[in-house]
Amino acid sequence: MLDVIWLIPAFPLLGFLLILLFGRRMGDPLAGYLAAAMVLGSFVVSVGAYGDLLSMPEEERAHVETLFSWVPVDSLQIDMAFLADPLSIAMALFVTGIAFLIHLFAIGYMHGDPKFSKFFLYMNLFVLAMTLLVLGENLLVTFLGWEGVGTCSYLLISFWHERESAATAGKKAFVTNRIGDWGFMLAMFLGFQAIGSVSYLNLNLAAETGVIGESTATGIALLLFVGAVGKSAQLPLYLWLPDAMEGPTPVSALIHAATMVTGGVFLMTRMSPMLASAAPEASTVIAWIGGITALFAATIAVAQNDIKKVLAYSTVSQLGYMFLAIGSGAFVAAIFHMITHAFFKALLFLGSGSVIHGMHHEQDMRKMGALRKFMPVTAATFIVGWLAISGVPPFAGFWSKDEILLFTLVDSPALYVIGLVTAVLTAFYMTRQVIMVFFGEAKWESYANADEAPEGEEELASTAHGEFKPHESPPIMLFPLVVLAGLALFGGILQLPSFGLIPSAARHRLEDFLHPVVEFAEAEITDTSIYDAKALLALLAIVCALAGIAAAIAIYGKHKAEPVEPEILADGWGYDRAITNFMGGPGRRAFEAIAWFDQHVIDGAVNGVATGIAKSAGVLRRGQTGNVRNYAGIVGIGVVLLLVWFVIARGVL
Repeated sequence: MLDVIWLIPAFPLLGFLLILLFGRRMGDPLAGYLAAAMVLGSFVVSVGAYGDLLSMPEEERAHVETLFSWVPVDSLQIDMAFLADPLSIAMALFVTGIAFLIHLFAIGYMHGDPKFSKFFLYMNLFVLAMTLLVLGENLLVTFLGWEGVGTCSYLLISFWHERESAATAGKKAFVTNRIGDWGFMLAMFLGFQAIGSVSYLNLNLAAETGVIGESTATGIALLLFVGAVGKSAQLPLYLWLPDAMEGPTPVSALIHAATMVTGGVFLMTRMSPMLASAAPEASTVIAWIGGITALFAATIAVAQNDIKKVLAYSTVSQLGYMFLAIGSGAFVAAIFHMITHAFFKALLFLGSGSVIHGMHHEQDMRKMGALRKFMPVTAATFIVGWLAISGVPPFAGFWSKDEILLFTLVDSPALYVIGLVTAVLTAFYMTRQVIMVFFGEAKWESYANADEAPEGEEELASTAHGEFKPHESPPIMLFPLVVLAGLALFGGILQLPSFGLIPSAARHRLEDFLHPVVEFAEAEITDTSIYDAKALLALLAIVCALAGIAAAIAIYGKHKAEPVEPEILADGWGYDRAITNFMGGPGRRAFEAIAWFDQHVIDGAVNGVATGIAKSAGVLRRGQTGNVRNYAGIVGIGVVLLLVWFVIARGVL
């Protein structure tokens, strides 16, 4: 299968072309089934490639498949080539597998939408771009996919562009990601300037052997991190992701669980030797930005009332965990958490979509409650996702989060505390969400009309759906939930730790598979006292998760205390609003001043030189009369002037 690795992006490309040509004729649901089948084809090829890699010796698990020479310009030789190694195939497996489940869910969710075919056109294009991103053999092919997912995210987030908020959210995502793209491009240029190549294999080998110096490696690593900050929604560029909830829920699941937002984590892991060869301060910066982002987003999620906004800020927080792992040298743990996060976050987003579908597109959790009686499958699977993200064993999220915290404690006790507090908040706000949606009182039933609402809640009640009962989603939407629930429950077996009760053959499977890719950069902590105490640290993490769950149950389930939801947290610490005010005020004036300077000074100088030359040429052109006598006179005057000059010059000498 490694020789036909190009089929992984080829299948969604074929789906895109077929829907582009025949989508309107196929319509609903045939276009959706075609799109899903194409992604399933990519997943099957990925499984075959995974089997091929397993059958090879560890040192040979890297296959480059070159399609053609893309940029043959003197010393710049860039191929359209794919790299099949443990990292790219691991990414391809969960990207295509989860994308297939999301496509199935979307067939039911988007049923009846007038732009049904166009939606799946964009979805297949998105998967195509993401597979290019993870399979690229060099930075330029990855950048092609990187820009592709950015463009597709704009198209999908603003899919319902008739709503001004959706159109604005799409533009916000597109523009914000351009800042990250700037860092990616500069890193690519710097890498080529250093060794004359943008191939991952060449760049990483140069970093490992010391051909690239520490200062250059630091520059490349930090510039790539700028790109990762934009794509993976870290401070200060996270603000596009919460607004991206304006897109259809399957889009939220696809972008925020398995694909686009994982691109930054993948890129830093792919270039891990470069980061390991950089100055230690580079890793410290990455770890602290990841840790602060994780805590910052978790505090905001505590006070959100939109069911998807809670999950959006949760995604920002969990991505922060992954960068915390990257900065701590725990690259395997970062990929492990990326995979488990894809399982439970896709489950939670699709579960929220099932709720929204059953609640006639209501997203405010204050208008829900007691939905487990009407949506038993959705509730059961959502609860599995809740326990997984909260870090409760044996669910998948516990194992990956615990491994990140272990490496973090070795690297920085302060960051470990931040990670532990974030874990408590995660368990708290996710429990709050589960209670508000599936337990407690049926708020949609209590306020059938605004006249019955308590004082101060008339607006809330005016849009409540008391005149109907919620309903469970159709089987095509429930099947992906059940599969993802199984993965969220058992996904931890990919990387079980070295606990005494776990058989040695079942331990560290993902680490063994990824070893050829991360061997040079992975931190070694097995000889530390902290590693020896990993069982106690795991127990502490469990206690913290249970404490967060218990606190949320006491406040929102048993009402033993009043909820603490400050307005500043609901407003995201005012960060987004501050950026908006700046861009619409001083920022706009500054940009207009820069545009004026460019137009009148920079362009004015260039245009002034051109105008001056044109006018001078016009004056000289008057002497070109075509009359031989005039030319002879001018020659004569020139001869006289030369003679005068010679006489004067001789006299002076």
